[in-house]
Amino acid sequence: MSERALLAYRALPNAIQAKTDKQFALLLQDVRHPSLHAKKYQGLDDVWQARIDRSWRFYFHIVEPHYMIVSIIAHPK
Repeated sequence: MSERALLAYRALPNAIQAKTDKQFALLLQDVRHPSLHAKKYQGLDDVWQARIDRSWRFYFHIVEPHYMIVSIIAHPK
């Protein structure tokens, strides 16, 4: 996890941290898990976006066989 993502994670409310942990576990199992809604992020090469919940997203790179979380943000509506 990048320093930026780690700082963002630590600033999340406890309930969102728990959801984030769940989604990270799903990512490790299968990037195509339906709960993640993972997709390549438009406009940036090699950046993926996945859902934490309806209001939060995380962004990551795939560096086989690892995932590097680079950002966690509130979803702009």
